[in-house]
Amino acid sequence: MKAVGYQKSLPISHDQSLMDITQDKPKPTGHDLLVHIAAISVNPVDTKVRMRAEAADGHYHVLGWDAVGTVVEKGADCSLFEIGDAVFYAGALNRPGTNSEFHLVDERIVGKKPQSVSNAEAAALPLTSITAWEVLFDRLEILKHPSETGSSILIIGGAGGVGSIAIQLVKALTGLTVVATASRPETRSWVQSLGADHVIDHNASLTAQWQDLGLAAPGYIFSTTQTDKHYDEIAELIAPQGRIALIDDPDMIDIRKLKRKSVSIHWELMFTRSLFSTPDMIEQHHLLTKIAELVDNKLVRTTLAEHFGTINASNIKRAHSLLETGKSKGKIVLEGF
Repeated sequence: MKAVGYQKSLPISHDQSLMDITQDKPKPTGHDLLVHIAAISVNPVDTKVRMRAEAADGHYHVLGWDAVGTVVEKGADCSLFEIGDAVFYAGALNRPGTNSEFHLVDERIVGKKPQSVSNAEAAALPLTSITAWEVLFDRLEILKHPSETGSSILIIGGAGGVGSIAIQLVKALTGLTVVATASRPETRSWVQSLGADHVIDHNASLTAQWQDLGLAAPGYIFSTTQTDKHYDEIAELIAPQGRIALIDDPDMIDIRKLKRKSVSIHWELMFTRSLFSTPDMIEQHHLLTKIAELVDNKLVRTTLAEHFGTINASNIKRAHSLLETGKSKGKIVLEGF
C-alpha cells in the first residue's frame, strides 16, 4: 500500500523530511478495524512528532491522525461497525498514522462519519472535536458549574483548529458568552463566523480588552496556544473558583498564582484514553457520534479551511510548512492517493 513516512527528524524543507513509500497492508485483530483511507487532515501534532520521534533503523515512521474512510475488514472482537461503514476518527499516538492507504484503528475511538458532509469536510473534524469536547465537558465541566464560575469563557487562539470547534460547541450546547482571541483581519472574521460573541487581540493586553468589554470575570479560560506568554493575565482574569484548561506545552507556569482564587487547572491530551487503554476509552466513540449528529443537524460546521490536494509527501510537506508558520486557520485537508 502507498504511505508517506520518514526516518530522521529533519526540517520540512529537506528532501527526506517526508517521503512517498510502500508498505504491507496490515491485518486487523481484536477490536481493530482496517480502514481504507479516503481523506486526512494535518495537525500541529504531526509537525511536533516529526521533529521529536525518529524511526528505528531501516523502518519508517508514518504520521497522521485525523482520517475518514471505509471499513474493509475488522477484528474478531469488533461489534460497533460493519464492513462498508463510512467512519471518521483521530487515531492513537502510539500506533502507525493515517498517512497510508489502509490503516488499523481501535473501533472504540471511531465514529460513523457525518452523512451531510463530504469526506474532506469530515476529515477536518475528529482530533479537534475530541480535544475541544474533552476540554469543555470532561475537564472544565462547563455544563455542571455555570452558576459557580460565571457566564463567560475566554478561548485563546480561537482561529486554530481546536479553538474553531470549541467556539461552536459552546454556542451550540451552552448559554455562555464566548470571547475568542484572534489577531489578523481574516482570523477575526473566521472566529466571528463561527459564533464568537466578542473577539480580542492576543497580541495586546487581554486584561485591558476584557475590561473594555464590560463583562464579569470569565469563569472559564481555554488556552490553546502560547499559554506561557499569556499566563500572568490568565491568572489575573480568571474568576474566583474558575477553571482553566490548556493543550499546549508551555516552558514554565507557576500554579501558585491560582491558589488565592481556588482555581483549578486542567491539561488535555486527546490521546490519553487510547494511549493508556483507559476503562472509558469508548467515550471517544460516543462523543464522535454526538459530533456527527451536531454536524448533520447544522449546529456545528466543518472547519476545513485549506484543501491541499491528494495525499502524498509533497502536499503533506506543504501542510507542515504552513502549520509551522503559526498562521494557519481552521484545518488543512488532503484527499485520496
